[in-house]
Amino acid sequence: MEKEATKMMNGGVKSKSPKGSPNFLGYVNMRYVKLGYIYLLSLSRTFCFFIPPFLLLFIFVYRFLPILAFPLSIFYLLLIYHFLTPSSVFLLDFSCYRPPDHLKITKSDFIELAMKSGNFNETAIELQRKVLDQSGIGEESYMPRVVFKPGHRVNLRDGREEAAMVIFGAIDELLAATKINVKHIKILVLNCGVLNTTPSLSAMVINHYKLRHNTESYNLGGMGCSAGIIAIDLAKDLLNAHQGSYALVVSTEIVSFTWYSGNDVALLPPNCFFRMGAAAIMLSSRRIDRWRAKYQLMQLVRTHKGMDDTSYKSIELREDRDGKQGLYVSRDVMEVGRHALKANIATLGRLEPSFEHLCVLASSKKVLDEIQKDLKLTEENMEASRQTFERFGNTSSSSIWYELAYLEHKGKMKRDDRVWQIGFGSGFKCNSVVWKALKNIDSPRHNNPWNL
Repeated sequence: MEKEATKMMNGGVKSKSPKGSPNFLGYVNMRYVKLGYIYLLSLSRTFCFFIPPFLLLFIFVYRFLPILAFPLSIFYLLLIYHFLTPSSVFLLDFSCYRPPDHLKITKSDFIELAMKSGNFNETAIELQRKVLDQSGIGEESYMPRVVFKPGHRVNLRDGREEAAMVIFGAIDELLAATKINVKHIKILVLNCGVLNTTPSLSAMVINHYKLRHNTESYNLGGMGCSAGIIAIDLAKDLLNAHQGSYALVVSTEIVSFTWYSGNDVALLPPNCFFRMGAAAIMLSSRRIDRWRAKYQLMQLVRTHKGMDDTSYKSIELREDRDGKQGLYVSRDVMEVGRHALKANIATLGRLEPSFEHLCVLASSKKVLDEIQKDLKLTEENMEASRQTFERFGNTSSSSIWYELAYLEHKGKMKRDDRVWQIGFGSGFKCNSVVWKALKNIDSPRHNNPWNL
């Protein structure tokens, strides 16, 4: 075996053929010699063809090197910057849906319709009246009237209709503002806590707007009021993986699916807080979009306390004895939220210590009071959150975008200002994100829900 290997290494295998028989091996060897000769000729022609231009290029560069040195250096440095610096995520614009006026509801209308529905006993009516009076919610939030129908039960048809109204409404306004063709959207992330359908809500968006067939689509469900920031985080990672792309993020909650029409007092309070709403956000990882973007994403921190049983069970979707579902919020939720927020701030503080503006999830007046006290915040710090809750109620994960829209409407967002958005949700989770304004932002004339 070793001798044969040595022979092959030293010039190939030689064979002897009997007289009169064709020497196939010799024929093959001669064939490869001819092929090698032809290849050598073709290679020489190639060199003869390319050498003169390369020689001329070398002479040109040598002759004009002093002139070309500076622009070539700049070009080289730009290439290094492009390939070595991490890409940024820009927020081009966002839109918050404002439902039609006929869906506005006052506190007195709420109680009157609840009584007429026949779905609640006297104790349930009085509890909701008391919670509403102390809630801090105003007289112009929005609710679907279908939930007040006698004998109402949660159903997919009502959920889908409300979802289509608020989601398409927000996206339509966003597309009109950004002028982006839907065929250029590479990534879609949609979050909705309670309503999870088949096909998914993200598939509903793809079907309605006829997005491209290779859209990276994700539907986040069951993640509560903090899921909007989770959606931003997922979109950020996807944009980093797909450089030069657009990502559409949609955050909403469907009131007709969170509504509870029974008499279990533990499940009634959320009826008084949750209201209709949705936000659509357009993100980009295209460097060229920096000039027209409103904000740049600076930091994003997620904190999960689900390993603790008290935290895990603090907010749940439950059914009562009659099989009617509703949201349960435990009395421990304030303390749970306090610990989650403390952990989140501890991480964020090491990364991004200063902010000019604050958008805290507008869940209830009591929660906002406690956060203001714990963080020693001023009334100005809490203005956007309080005004949003009074005007629109708790729109869940989209709430922080109504608050940012409020800051824009008031002309408070100036170039280089940083805004800190904080969301809380079931699990229990506390998530926060920091954006930096890239320019002075005037109040949008069309897609701002605060415009009259």
